[in-house]
Amino acid sequence: MALTKLGRADTPPDRSLETFPIGDSSQEITIDCREFTCRCPITGQPDWATIRIEYRPGDRGVETKSLKLYLETFRDEGIFHEHLATKMRDDLVAALEPVFLKVTVDFNVRGGIALAASSTYQR
Repeated sequence: MALTKLGRADTPPDRSLETFPIGDSSQEITIDCREFTCRCPITGQPDWATIRIEYRPGDRGVETKSLKLYLETFRDEGIFHEHLATKMRDDLVAALEPVFLKVTVDFNVRGGIALAASSTYQR
């Protein structure tokens, strides 16, 4: 797959994740996205979170600009936190075919409650 988003300032957010050959499947990769936003599906209020993606690749790694654009597509979407962790896991597993992948969504406190949800895939 060609990398079409990297190096282009005019690339709009979309849900496609670009990958590249990683070469070394013994690596453990961690990506933290500290400025994630989505909306409560009931109230429409904004929610802020840190997204942590941990994976052991098969043959492919995720290109981080495409990941950033993917994450931006959730900005105005109403989604429950628990569903978000599973949705991201499924999308990343489909793109990467990893040996192991875990997505953790750690939301900021709202109404006095902090919520973190994780979803894991193991080949």
